Amino acid sequence: MIQIRDYDHLEFYVGNAKQSAYYYRAMLGFKLVAYAGLETGVRTHASYLLQQGDIRFVLTTPYGPEHPAADHIKLHGDGVKAITLAVEDVDGSYNETIAKGAKSLQNPTTLEDKNGSVRMASIATYGDTIHTFINRKNYKGIFLPGFEPIKKDTLCRPVALQFLDHVVGNVEWNKMDTWVQYYERVFGFHKFWSVDDKILHTQYSALNSTVMSDKTEKIKFPINEPAPALKKSQIEEYCDYYRSAGVQHIAMHTDNIVETVSKLRENGAEFLHIPGNYYETLLDRVGKIDEDVKTLAKLGILVDRDEHGYLLQLFTKPIEDRPTVFLEVIQRKGGKSFGIGNFKALFESIEREQAARGNL
Repeated sequence: MIQIRDYDHLEFYVGNAKQSAYYYRAMLGFKLVAYAGLETGVRTHASYLLQQGDIRFVLTTPYGPEHPAADHIKLHGDGVKAITLAVEDVDGSYNETIAKGAKSLQNPTTLEDKNGSVRMASIATYGDTIHTFINRKNYKGIFLPGFEPIKKDTLCRPVALQFLDHVVGNVEWNKMDTWVQYYERVFGFHKFWSVDDKILHTQYSALNSTVMSDKTEKIKFPINEPAPALKKSQIEEYCDYYRSAGVQHIAMHTDNIVETVSKLRENGAEFLHIPGNYYETLLDRVGKIDEDVKTLAKLGILVDRDEHGYLLQLFTKPIEDRPTVFLEVIQRKGGKSFGIGNFKALFESIEREQAARGNL
C-alpha cells in the first residue's frame, strides 16, 4: 500500500511565470521563496516556488517550444500539470502503481546537488495531468536542485491560507467511474463522498461527483463529470476550453475565513456573486454558527452543515482568461463534506457567469 505523507506541491505550466507570480503574491498572499532559471544554471525553463502556510505552488514557463510545457500551454492555457505527493518510498510507490495499471511518465530518478539528493517518479492521471511521487529526506536545500532561495519578498500580502484541503478534477462525459476505479485500484483510495445529478443540478445544468481519498483522509481528489441537462454544465464548459480533463479547482484551508476573504477582497480577488436572499434563511438551514450572518453576506461566504459540524467556503471566478481553473477558500468547523447545501446557489452563480460568456 502506498504511504502518502502529504501534498508536496502543485506545478502549474503558465505562459509567463514572472507575471503569474506577481498575481499569486500580490493578490493571493503567496511568498516567493525560490527561483530556478538561467541565473541558477537552468537553461530550459524558469520556475518560481511560491508558498503560504504548507501550500506550495510552482509556476513554470518554458524558454522555447522544445520544452513539453510549450505544447501543454498551447493546448490547455495556464493550468495544473503536476499534483506532487510526498511519499515514504518513491520506488515502491512507482512500482506498485505501474503494476496495477498506471502509465509511467518518469522512472524513479535521483536529482542531486551540493545540498543532497531528491528521489522522484511520475505517472499519468486524467487528461495531461500527472502525479509525481517525491521524497526529499536526503535533501537540505530550499526545494529542488536548480532552485536558489529568495531572501526577501516585499510584494507578498499574506492572507492566512494554511494547507490544501482538496484538489478537484473535471473529466469527460461518462468517465467519472473510470477514474474512481483507477484511484481505487492503483492508489488503494476509497470513496469518501459522492453525489449524483439528482442532487447536483439546477434548472439548466447538472453533474456527478465522487471524492476519492487515501486511508488517512488527508489527500482528497473529488472527480466531476457532466450529466445530461437542458444546457451546458460548468464541467462541460471547462473541458471544452481546457481541451481535455484536468484540474478544475484547488481548495485551500484557513482557520479564519472572514479574515482571509476580507484580505483577499482588499487585494482585488474576484469571487462568485452570491444573491442576498441566500442569507435570509441561512440559520434556518444550518443552525447556530459562530460567525455574524451580516458579515458573511457582505463577504459572500457560503455555509453548510453535516453530521460532524459545519463548513464555510467561497469560490473565486476563473483565474485565467479561459474559463477553466479557479480557487476555493474553505474553513472547516467539524464539517467533513463539500458543501452540498450550497451547490444550488453556487451553480446558479456559475451559470450567470457562463451566460455572460455566452457558454450556458
